[in-house]
Amino acid sequence: MFRTVLGPDCHPDHTIERSDLMRIPKRVAVIGAGTMGSQAMWRLAARGAEVIGYDRYAPGHDRGAAGGESRIYRAAHLGEPAYIPLLRLADRMWEQLQAETGRSLRRRSGSLVMGGTASPSMRLLLSTSAAHGLDHEVLDREELARRYPQHRLPDGHTAVLDRLGAVIRPEASIQAAAARAEHLGARLYRYTTVREVVPAAGGGVRVVTDLGTDHVDAAVVTVGPWINTLLPDLPRTVDVRRVVCSWHLPTRHDWFAGGAPSFVRAAPHDCFGIPSPDGISVKLGLSFKYHAPVPEPDRLDRTVRPEELGDFRELIGELMPDLNPDPIRMSAYMEGYTESGHPIVGHLPGEDDIIVMAGFSGSGFKFSPAMGEIAADLAVDGTTEHPVDFLAPAGVGAA
Repeated sequence: MFRTVLGPDCHPDHTIERSDLMRIPKRVAVIGAGTMGSQAMWRLAARGAEVIGYDRYAPGHDRGAAGGESRIYRAAHLGEPAYIPLLRLADRMWEQLQAETGRSLRRRSGSLVMGGTASPSMRLLLSTSAAHGLDHEVLDREELARRYPQHRLPDGHTAVLDRLGAVIRPEASIQAAAARAEHLGARLYRYTTVREVVPAAGGGVRVVTDLGTDHVDAAVVTVGPWINTLLPDLPRTVDVRRVVCSWHLPTRHDWFAGGAPSFVRAAPHDCFGIPSPDGISVKLGLSFKYHAPVPEPDRLDRTVRPEELGDFRELIGELMPDLNPDPIRMSAYMEGYTESGHPIVGHLPGEDDIIVMAGFSGSGFKFSPAMGEIAADLAVDGTTEHPVDFLAPAGVGAA
């Protein structure tokens, strides 16, 4: 929906040509200025849209899924090959965001992916990487031990070095994207909770907050763990889980030798690790099966108890014995998962003016600037040329 503004030389009966209407900026609300929302605000503002953002906290907060100081960018993907074009788009957009803001948000370090050589996920990763010409190298057990002795690789396992892998600074990235959006004219209401996002009579969307009600042409909903509360009729369920990360110091001075790439293990322990850029500690995280359900996002249990350390100790003892099993820090966050593992990206079914991005299942941060670009496409143009049909809210292949 376009707003019609009559100037001093216009008469109510004057016919406005469609070409004139297309030059009137769309008024777009972005609900949630976190991982995806800050990027959506940036890309919408860059298109000249009138952008109004809302966040229950402020960009870069640690109450959702974006805390923890580091995230992994990987070009080599363990799952669906359809993600490769989206990863390439994200790679370009990360570079653009850094160039526009003058901030160092991503550091190329390479990334290791390790798993059973014959496992379906590793075979798919290798075939997809080869088919798409991704810059990668296969390391057997002996070569991994020579170049990255901090890792242990069980018999029958392979490591793949993704040379385009990088470490992302999540809090800094969110703040940079939000600040860039504001510099381009976006308005952001911090510490403002949105209570309702519903279609408005006559078109557009009604956004209800504690401060009042606003009417916009379109809304992009990127509220992370609060998606089920704000959009209870979403056709695909988002399972909100409590995620614990743990930081450990190496016990040997050369643990960071060889560039210390970030790493993902598909087996025998599904986990990830990110060496800190300052060479002090290593952040570890576990997979979905270790995450407890979160019934109410506003009541996340942020206290990590000693008994929750057991799985990390087992992982370290078996695969990274040169890390001290006693952490220097443990923190809890939230993430949203879908049953398929694919995020929800697209128009809310039956609502052309409401775009949803949710349930990135623990692997969304690397995609976030690409999702910002896609959100801008959907809000401004109603469609996108980027391949996201398989992520539609109603399910794979939904319109």
